[in-house]
Amino acid sequence: MGVSTSGPDKGIALVTVDFPPVNALPVQGWYDLADALRAAGRDPEVRCVVLAAEGRGFNAGVDVKEMQRDSGHAALIGANRGCYEAFAAVYECEVPVVAAVNGFCLGGGIGLVGNADAIVASDDAAFGLPELDRGALGAATHLARLVPQHLMRALYYTSRTATAAELHAHGSVWKVVPPGELRAAALELAAEIARKDGYLIRLAKAAINGIDPVDVRRSYRFEQGFTFEANLSGVADRVRDTFGKGERS
Repeated sequence: MGVSTSGPDKGIALVTVDFPPVNALPVQGWYDLADALRAAGRDPEVRCVVLAAEGRGFNAGVDVKEMQRDSGHAALIGANRGCYEAFAAVYECEVPVVAAVNGFCLGGGIGLVGNADAIVASDDAAFGLPELDRGALGAATHLARLVPQHLMRALYYTSRTATAAELHAHGSVWKVVPPGELRAAALELAAEIARKDGYLIRLAKAAINGIDPVDVRRSYRFEQGFTFEANLSGVADRVRDTFGKGERS
């Protein structure tokens, strides 16, 4: 349980997230993930990182129950900062990051894959931001990297999800495979990337980030300000309490 790193093949680091039952990460989990990604990127032997998860789904966002147990704002601030660091660690990883997405990819999961360099998904994967149903805001920055602008807005306002096949049609998912073939497909793509010169691939990652039309860190930080406003106004607690009672999904 937690975040682990292994080296399944030459030049590849596999960072795996495992927080049962649904991979909703606690505050420390986001920081641990950020540390693992940055460490993998700094390793001179690594040329590509694969980000994967164990269990029923890739990521269900933050641990809402952790915030509900906190009578103050420490958990909220921690979750916001932790997500910010983890998302940035994917984007700023010194080598390309391939996300291997199984099952659900929600909330914070969108922040992770939206910052990845490539996405391989199982055919049962679903991507979405249920933030409005959970008293939060954020990660529209990253959803906008996966689907066109108007679809992003409709998905965001309705809390609906998009399938792996739909994202593949939009060009944001590299390949869709059966669940049993997901890890192998992600490692296959990573191996192709890892065959490139290690120094050159790092230059390529820096160059591509440098021409990105959107400053993802600044854009996401702007969104987070509205999450704080929702909490200070009390509306976030009201919506989270409803979610916690199971009246919303």
